[in-house]
Amino acid sequence: MMIVLTSIFFVSCLHPSKREEVLITTKDTLRLKYLKEVLWPRAYRFQDTVLLDLILDKSFELIDGNGNRFTKEDEINWIKNNAMKHESFHYEIKRLDIYKNGTAVIAGTGHIRNDSTYSVYQSSNVLVKKDTIWKAILSHVSGLKKVK
Repeated sequence: MMIVLTSIFFVSCLHPSKREEVLITTKDTLRLKYLKEVLWPRAYRFQDTVLLDLILDKSFELIDGNGNRFTKEDEINWIKNNAMKHESFHYEIKRLDIYKNGTAVIAGTGHIRNDSTYSVYQSSNVLVKKDTIWKAILSHVSGLKKVK
């Protein structure tokens, strides 16, 4: 009996129930690029907690370079109390994959210029499409280093 239950468990893990397919359009790529390259940096730059609240799902978690975990509430409170002081910032997308189940992965490099210093970091993000809106559920940031 135990062998049968164990077999059923492993088979169910190998063939998880399919999440309903979500309509993915060519506009989704453009929406995700705009979200990551324009809206997300804008929320941080201008301490726009309303915009960040729209971008982040209620289940959002951020994992930083030290392995610390932060919730959506932590992140909103952080930008409320920490103004960005850099001269310029841009995000370079190096990977953008959209899956039929309404999940997307965006990974790339953040470029930060401040006075005479130039820094970069790596990040990866997982987003889910809810109705027609993409929401971030996970971010991982690491590798912050000064280049110049």
